[in-house]
Amino acid sequence: MRTVDLIHRKRDGEELAPEEIQYLVDSYTSGDIPDYQMSAFLMAVYFSGMSDREVSALTEFMVNSGSIVDLSSIPGIKVDKHSTGGVGDKTSLISAPIAASAGVVVPMISGRALGHTGGTLDKLESIPGFRTDLTIEEFRAQLAQHGLAFIGQTPEVAPADGKLYALRDATATVESIALIASSIMSKKLAIGLDALVLDVKVGSGAFMKKQVEARRLAQMMVGIGRRLDKRVQALITDMSQPLGYAIGNALEVMEVSQTLQNAGPSDLTRISLELAARMIFLGKITKTLDEARELAQSKLLDGSGYRKFKEVIAAQGGNPQVLDRFEMLPNATGAQEITTSRGGYVSAIDAELIGQASSMIGAGRNTKEDTIDPAVGVILEVKVGQKIDSGSILCRIYYTSEEHLEEAAELVEDAFKISQQPVDERDLILEVVS
Repeated sequence: MRTVDLIHRKRDGEELAPEEIQYLVDSYTSGDIPDYQMSAFLMAVYFSGMSDREVSALTEFMVNSGSIVDLSSIPGIKVDKHSTGGVGDKTSLISAPIAASAGVVVPMISGRALGHTGGTLDKLESIPGFRTDLTIEEFRAQLAQHGLAFIGQTPEVAPADGKLYALRDATATVESIALIASSIMSKKLAIGLDALVLDVKVGSGAFMKKQVEARRLAQMMVGIGRRLDKRVQALITDMSQPLGYAIGNALEVMEVSQTLQNAGPSDLTRISLELAARMIFLGKITKTLDEARELAQSKLLDGSGYRKFKEVIAAQGGNPQVLDRFEMLPNATGAQEITTSRGGYVSAIDAELIGQASSMIGAGRNTKEDTIDPAVGVILEVKVGQKIDSGSILCRIYYTSEEHLEEAAELVEDAFKISQQPVDERDLILEVVS
């Protein structure tokens, strides 16, 4: 079969057979299909979509493009958590340590920044010395000892997804529901999970802008899990404004530390606890979800989650003192305040514009070859619904180069909307799909 024929058929909305999808996955993984042809195929999928059968086949062949990690020697139910990506979304660094401190085994395979959204690996690597390139043997040993390990894409785990993941970011095809579902589930299913909690973001700062799209993605991933006998639950959560106050890698690690010490933003704390509770429940540590919520709350309040994160940082080569001494993290060299000339109520903070501005000054990637500046980003001073006066500081931009600062500042200013009337509070957790 010819790659160009498959691109042509998918462009025209036809359904591909499983063996045709296998050909594309295997040939691209081996290097027989070049980036430019796979880019064309991704764009065809972006516009034409994929059927459930195609998505299941794509997921299965990406899983089988590498080795499936056997974690059966480690006692306990293995539960991971994954977010579809948002601005200021650092919940994995909070919910995973809380769940692990409650006794859940958490094999956390994470990704990097995509488009205007941050990546868990990039946040972790802003901690000096922290290694995300663990071998499978190191990953397995750390899980056995600490109950939690963070790892990136390895040559062994779903290598087809590793190549496609970077290519999607560079070809503006990140938002495809089919590609997101197959990417997430292939990574998760390749590391021997028993259960998975998904945080599907919706809103301006998410890849899914409409709730109906987020629901479709959640249902697709839950369906893939069910067909492969895995317990999967998905929360659909609001990403119309950034989560928490910090956007940018080292800045977000600082906010994670504050949150794990029960001094973090209320929105970030609430959703992290709910995700941790569902991990605890699916891990069968408690009999009911309400008991899991109580246990998650207690592990936050008594500092167990905070200590677990420090333990894991040390185990992966980082310095756990960074959680107490923020000057040990990468710090920006300059800061610019963004103020408002109008008083009133903050009616909206466009998360996508904030994410784009943060990426523009170095916190994200425009191409897969770009390097990230871990020190830079944005810290909000207000949230939606807050009453402010003329001259109030809306946020601060932290930078190390002035090259794109002016353009980033304009984006940030455009992100804030001020009204003269109070605005209704938007629900943080919109739906549960299971």
